[in-house]
Amino acid sequence: MDRSASSLRCMGAVLAGGASARMGTDKAFIEIEGAPMVARAVGALRAAGAAPVLVVGGDRSRLSALGLDHVPDRHPGQGPLGGVITALDALDPLGGSGPDAVVTLPCDVKAPDPTSVRLVMERLAGAAGHSEAGPPADLVVPLGGGVPQWTHSGWHRSCLPRLSEAFATGVRALNEAARQLRTVEVEVPGTSWFADADRPEDLPPTTLDSGHTEEAACKTPTSRR
Repeated sequence: MDRSASSLRCMGAVLAGGASARMGTDKAFIEIEGAPMVARAVGALRAAGAAPVLVVGGDRSRLSALGLDHVPDRHPGQGPLGGVITALDALDPLGGSGPDAVVTLPCDVKAPDPTSVRLVMERLAGAAGHSEAGPPADLVVPLGGGVPQWTHSGWHRSCLPRLSEAFATGVRALNEAARQLRTVEVEVPGTSWFADADRPEDLPPTTLDSGHTEEAACKTPTSRR
């Protein structure tokens, strides 16, 4: 049954399948302001209204210790496209009453912002007017400084067949896989919402690997505006 744009619901997915080679340790569990980066990303998605929120890929045991829901990456080591496909595929078991779309964040964003996530979700809802041909837009990509931030995007379930087809032909870059999708871009103010940490020098001076500590699991991620 079709839904109005105002009732469009989004699942959240944190992409955590990367190797963290340049960081030298699993980025997802590096603490910033007392909480692992992966938990901060999950918190931002929840605060924006995404539900449920899953972590795609990563260390299941460590994620479980933090109380986070996890789904294995169906295409490990194949980049964020595999993670997005995994997240979209996870919509199907939720049934017709579940979410219509997925909004993603990378696990290594330093200051995840619910406001920027909410802008993407609202724009996707506005683009999801219904007709027999489906929604007029499959994908909403936020622009940070005029540059598309693909891993922060909103993906309607209608994206899955074309993304899967592109993946099967050897495409791994999100922008290439999305060429056949009906895409809307939305400018999001500021730069902190998409700044990530690839190397140790990208991190604030006081950070550490959270390990399995229960204290880290109880920290509440803070938002940025």
